[in-house]
Amino acid sequence: MFVRMLAYEKDITPLALQKFVDPDKTAKGDDRALVPLKKLETLWVNTGTLCNITCAHCYILSSPTNDDLVYFTTDELARLLDEIRNLNLGTREIAFTGGEPFMNPQMCDMLQLVLEQGFDALVLTNATQPLQRPKVKQDLLGLQKQYGEQLTLRISLDHHSAEYHDEERGLGNFSKALEGIDWLSENGFKLNIASRSIWNEDEMAARAAFAKLIAERNYQIDANSGAELIIFPEMDERVDVPEITTDCWDILSLDPMDMMCATSRMVVHRKGEDGFKVLPCTLIAYEAAFEMGESLEASLSANEGNFRAGAVKLNHQHCAKFCVLGGGSCSA
Repeated sequence: MFVRMLAYEKDITPLALQKFVDPDKTAKGDDRALVPLKKLETLWVNTGTLCNITCAHCYILSSPTNDDLVYFTTDELARLLDEIRNLNLGTREIAFTGGEPFMNPQMCDMLQLVLEQGFDALVLTNATQPLQRPKVKQDLLGLQKQYGEQLTLRISLDHHSAEYHDEERGLGNFSKALEGIDWLSENGFKLNIASRSIWNEDEMAARAAFAKLIAERNYQIDANSGAELIIFPEMDERVDVPEITTDCWDILSLDPMDMMCATSRMVVHRKGEDGFKVLPCTLIAYEAAFEMGESLEASLSANEGNFRAGAVKLNHQHCAKFCVLGGGSCSA
């Protein structure tokens, strides 16, 4: 049996309350680290926060009733693709997350638009009821036949056992997800799996168990590949984490250019707002302080608060815990 790692709340100290406040200085007065944009390799699109299930620990609070991020539209996406082309950004991939992307009625239309313009497409999905609707299946089969390797579906399978996956996503959802993966695999879709590290399980043991499951079901996924089986570090804003300073890159032997925000941005459309906003990454969809403007062009020159000439100052707990210390990245 695995024991769930409970998030703990440390005693709140005056120093902890001052962390992640000043964009330029840490609570101890050190220079805060920042990450320049090397190249916009991946543009993430949040398709909306509505989801067919409610997870126990969803970082974006998706559910069947949460529409705080409204459905993204094909017209909005077309404007962004025009910007990518006009600004010569060299973007190779458009990635879709949610919520459950296949609840968005324009999801397959957006995929068609992206793929026909030569981009790679990545879709994060739980592979259950929305993906398994007959019309969605029909549209996906057409896209797979026409574009093949350009399209990847990343399936959220939190654990290799029904017990722990369903603890997170609800009773019966493990078998429903496997049903969806079975169909995708049988029809030749390019797949990978996104898992989570919320249980006290050795990574190599987890990969071995996933490899067994994958082999039993004949999926074309390499469980030993960090790109094909992603095990995400966890995020919990109640946990006291160290701030990242300019010295941390050398101390930790890390390159800021390997951080997710060096190569990606995300767009979201919040309920009640006239249009979408550009943000540094997928993890901070609700953070107004991290808005970079209403266009990709504006985001490149964002130069106040948490940004310097489009570079991102690592002024959030997720920057430290998920990306820098956890080694997490949503992009391949």
